This record gives sequence, C-alpha cells and structure tokens, in this order.
Amino acid sequence: MPNSKFSKEFKNEVLLAYEKRECTIKEFCSKFQITEYSLKEWIKQFEKYGSEGLQQSTTWKPYSKELKEAAVKDFLSGEYSPYEIVSKYEISSRTVLQGWVNKYNSYRELKDTSKERTSSMTKGRKTTWDERIQIVLDCLGDGKDYQKTAETYEVSYQQVYQWVKKYEDGGDEALKDKRGHKKEEAKLTPEEKIKLQMKNLERENERLRAENLFLKKLEEIERRQK
Repeated sequence: MPNSKFSKEFKNEVLLAYEKRECTIKEFCSKFQITEYSLKEWIKQFEKYGSEGLQQSTTWKPYSKELKEAAVKDFLSGEYSPYEIVSKYEISSRTVLQGWVNKYNSYRELKDTSKERTSSMTKGRKTTWDERIQIVLDCLGDGKDYQKTAETYEVSYQQVYQWVKKYEDGGDEALKDKRGHKKEEAKLTPEEKIKLQMKNLERENERLRAENLFLKKLEEIERRQK
C-alpha cells in the first residue's frame, strides 16, 4: 500500500475486518500494510465522530442559519444523539455541532457561513480559560486540524495554533491569561489556594481520563476477541 492518504472506504474496510479478525494486531496491520498507530487513530476517530471521522476534510462546507438552529434545538431536546443529528443534517462532524451548541448557549447569534466568510475570517476574539481548554482538546482530538477548529469556534488559526502549543508545553495552566493574575493569586486566602489547587487537579484528572479512554476501548475489543 503506498504512503498516500488512505480513502474513507479503505478505512471502513479495515475497521470491519478488525472486528472479525482472528490474529494479533501486529499480524493484522501487516496484512493491510498499515501501522498500528494508523489503526489506533482510525478507531479513535470512528469512536468519536462515526464514519465521518474517517474522512479528512479538505473543503469547508457552508451551513445556513436555519440549519444550525434546527440542529441545536434537536440536540438540546435530548431526543436525538449527536451522531443522529450529524447524520440527519449532514454536518461534517460532531465537533462542528458542538461548536454551534456552545455558541448558542453563550447567547451568541448563529449566522450563515460561506466559503468567502470563512476564508477571510482571520481575526481572533476573546475567550475564557474553559473555552480555550475545550478548543485545544477538540483540536487535538481532530488530528490538529487547526483551520477546522478555528472555523468551528470562530477564532483565528493563529490563536488555535498558539493555544495547542502552550497546552502541549504546560498543560491547562499555560492557557490562562496571565495579565494581572499574579497579583490576584497573591491575595488568595489559604483556603482559596487549596480550592484552586483542587480545581486544577480535577482538570488534570479529566485530561488523563480522556487520554486513557481510547486505550480502555481497545482493551475491551481485545477481550471480546478472546
């Protein structure tokens, strides 16, 4: 198999065969001439986004304001799963849907999107610490697709790139806006400092749980095959 990008159809074929395999992962990957890393990434993307996650998006798909609002209302109704909504409205991924939901819940207007508007949208915007963390985690989960993440959350490409770099170098704390924070933290009481440390610990545990989720799913698949 050449080193060019694998098609969505090929990835689907591999994952279907993986569920029915009667050999080790190493032997399986050798048969399809893929790396174990690629297999794990495809399983992770399929678990997170469904079949759409197996296709690398190279073009931006425009959505109308009405479609966005309808999708968000379906999501908030609790009557449909995110995957059902993505399939129903032909949305490129669950990450895109979640971005609309986040925007709606922040009382920001959902607007029509187009190729012209998206390609020229380079201006950043102010974000909260929690929002930056979510943006980074989504970007990492989407294979570091900075442009797609920027479009989903309506921030600049440069912002997403810098946040991911900071996160990889220093974790959640590196995403904080440090302006004036040293003075504020110096005024914290011992009890407030402990609460802050506990909150940071909870975030770190949450991040570790997210990173270990894929490994646990692989272990479950391995047990079912035995």
